[in-house]
Amino acid sequence: MPRAYRSEALAAVHEIAQGLAEAGAMTKRSLRDFDALCLTPVERLSPEEIRALRLRENASQAVFALHLNVTTGLVRQWESGEKQPSWASLKLLALVARKGLQAVA
Repeated sequence: MPRAYRSEALAAVHEIAQGLAEAGAMTKRSLRDFDALCLTPVERLSPEEIRALRLRENASQAVFALHLNVTTGLVRQWESGEKQPSWASLKLLALVARKGLQAVA
């Protein structure tokens, strides 16, 4: 899955930083710290926040699931609090929250 950067400028700068790390001019720890600044932040969402996000996008559970590449039952479980989204799903949910459902379509 491609990384989601806060801006195109940070994506370009991150690419340079990766090159520096590969060349040994930047430590891996520094690159990890830099990643934290550049990448889209991911936070846990409550069941209510997931449901509100889906409703904001005017999507049924089935359509929402299709866009997130999960099952309708899993979206239902997220919204009921039975299960928590995986890290990858949280990343997609963060993108939907920032840019809308079409960003992951």
